Amino acid sequence: MKTNPEKFGVTPHQPSLWTRADALKVRADDPTTTQPLVSADFPVLNNDVFIWDTMPLRDLDGNVTSVDGWSVIFTLTADRHPNDPQYLDEDGNYDILRDWNDRHGRAKMYYWFSRTGKNWEFGGRVMAEGVSPTAREWAGTPILLNDRGEVDLYYTAVTPGATIVKVRGRVVTTEHGVSMVGFEKVKPLFEADGNMYQTEAQNAFWGFRDPWPFRDPKDGKLYMLFEGNVAGERGSHKVGEAEIGNVPPGYEDVGNSRFQTACVGIAVARDADGDDWEMLPPLLTAVGVNDQTERPHFVFQDGKYYLFTISHTFTYADGVTGPDGVYGFVADSLFGPYVPLNGSGLVLGNPSSQPFQTYSHYVMPNGLVTSFIDSVPTDETGTQIRVGGTEAPTVGMKIKGQQTFVVAEYDYGYIPPMLDVTLK
Repeated sequence: MKTNPEKFGVTPHQPSLWTRADALKVRADDPTTTQPLVSADFPVLNNDVFIWDTMPLRDLDGNVTSVDGWSVIFTLTADRHPNDPQYLDEDGNYDILRDWNDRHGRAKMYYWFSRTGKNWEFGGRVMAEGVSPTAREWAGTPILLNDRGEVDLYYTAVTPGATIVKVRGRVVTTEHGVSMVGFEKVKPLFEADGNMYQTEAQNAFWGFRDPWPFRDPKDGKLYMLFEGNVAGERGSHKVGEAEIGNVPPGYEDVGNSRFQTACVGIAVARDADGDDWEMLPPLLTAVGVNDQTERPHFVFQDGKYYLFTISHTFTYADGVTGPDGVYGFVADSLFGPYVPLNGSGLVLGNPSSQPFQTYSHYVMPNGLVTSFIDSVPTDETGTQIRVGGTEAPTVGMKIKGQQTFVVAEYDYGYIPPMLDVTLK
C-alpha cells in the first residue's frame, strides 16, 4: 500500500534512527537511569490473577484521568491456575513460573478502580467473553472521551493475526465503585501492510501492537503510535552506515543484526472519531539494534515531544545490549528528527542484580513511571525467584532537555490522577 501523507495535511518525513553507536553508550546500573531494587516481599494485588501491562484511563492529551473521584486502570490479566494438573510439578506442587510464562495465550482486558490511586479494587472483564474477535486481548489504551463517561478502548486483537481495534463503552460510577458497560462492538482499524510495516507472512516473529492514540498539541490532529517492525522479508534488511552510526574502530562488524528490525509506527486519523486511519512511515527505526519497541507513548513537555518505548535485553542485536526497561527519544516536532535521551536512549533500566524485576513501564506526564513486577530473586545466587504478576513500585523521574533522572520511589501501583472529570 502506498501512502500519501500530504493528502492528510501531514508533512512527509524520514524515520529517525536509533543507531548501534547510540546503543553502545547504554550503561547498566547508572544510578540516574536505574530502577530501585524491588524487594522480594512485595505485596500481590490479587492472588487469583496475574496482571502485567497497565493502562491508566486518560484523555487524548495524555493526562491520567479519574472519574467522579475514582481512578481507573486497565490491565492485561490472566487467571492463575494453582490446581490445574498441567501446572503441577512431579511432586504435585504448583509451578507458578510455568503458569506465568503461559499467560500471554489467555490475556484478557480487565479493569480496577481506586479512591487513592493505589490499593486497587478488582472490577472484572471489560468485554464479555466472545466480544473480542480473536483469542487474545493485548495491550492498548483506554481514552475517556467526554463527561458522559464514554470510553474508547484501543487494543490489539491477536490470533489469528494482529489487528489494531477499538471498542466503545461507558464508565459508570457509584459511591461504592465503578463498572464498565457497553463494550459490545469491536471495530477493526488496521493491520500491518507489508510495505511500511512487516507482516506475519514476512516474519513469523513480527510485532504489530500497542495502539496509543493522542492529539498533537501543535496541529490538533488525532494520531496513533504503535509498535511495529520495518517491512521486508526476515533477514533481508541491510544494516548500513546510517544504522551503524559513528562507532569506534573494531565495532564495524554487525554480525546477524539484520534480523532486528523494530520500529515505532504512527498513523493519522481521517475522521474526528478515530474510526478511520491512515498508516504513515515509522517515526523511529531500530534496524540492527533491537527487535522490539513495545508500548510507545509520548510525554509532551516544554514544547518538545518525548517518545518513550520499552524493550528487552534478549531482543537486542549482536554486538549491542542493554537492560530491560524504558528507552526514550526527544524531538522539537512530531515527525522529528528524534535524538536518544541520555545519549544512548536508556531512560530507566532494571539493575543488573535483578534483571527481570520489572517491565512494561509507562511514563506519565507528571513524571511518574508505573510498571509490573515480573520476577525477583529470593536468594543471593539468583537461582531462586519469586514470580510477580502484580504492580511494581512507581518511580519518579525528572525530564530536563535531553536528559532524565530517577529522583523518587513511591508505593506499589501508585497511579494518581492528573485531573478529575465529573460525569453528567
